Amino acid sequence: MPAMREFSKALAAADDQPETAFRGMAELTDRLVGVRLFTLMTFDPQTRGARRIYSNRPNAYPVFGTKPVNDTHWTACVLDRHETFVANTIEAVAEVFYDYELIRSLGCESVINVPVIVAGEILGTVNCLHEAGYYTPERVAASEDLKLPGAACFLLHAAKTAQGEH
Repeated sequence: MPAMREFSKALAAADDQPETAFRGMAELTDRLVGVRLFTLMTFDPQTRGARRIYSNRPNAYPVFGTKPVNDTHWTACVLDRHETFVANTIEAVAEVFYDYELIRSLGCESVINVPVIVAGEILGTVNCLHEAGYYTPERVAASEDLKLPGAACFLLHAAKTAQGEH
């Protein structure tokens, strides 16, 4: 698959990591499932803190420090049961994301959050947002193919962070 080969090249690149891999992940995601807004979030299972580590729209959704995760049905689905969360209307998005008005202003009214699990622990989520009704069952099924490249991105980020490089 050409999209996966392009991601592999981005992951293997020596320069500007992990950002090069993150950009490659955003491109892969757009090709596999489609996105208008794409972010990567890490989670700390002990503190239940979240941190955005990449955004394809940094002016609207910048990378920032850690924030607590609000307990909602999203939390139970993604963080506790490790299931993909899908909302295809802005009303469903508003039930779990306080920033739904900003999401709507970017032309997005649907979301899919793909949890990336390694050795039983959630490393983070691949977050895709698009127009209302966009995430069909076929696109949700295709999002399963984001988990392995997502794991590579999160593990690369963790390695660089441990080395004090990011």
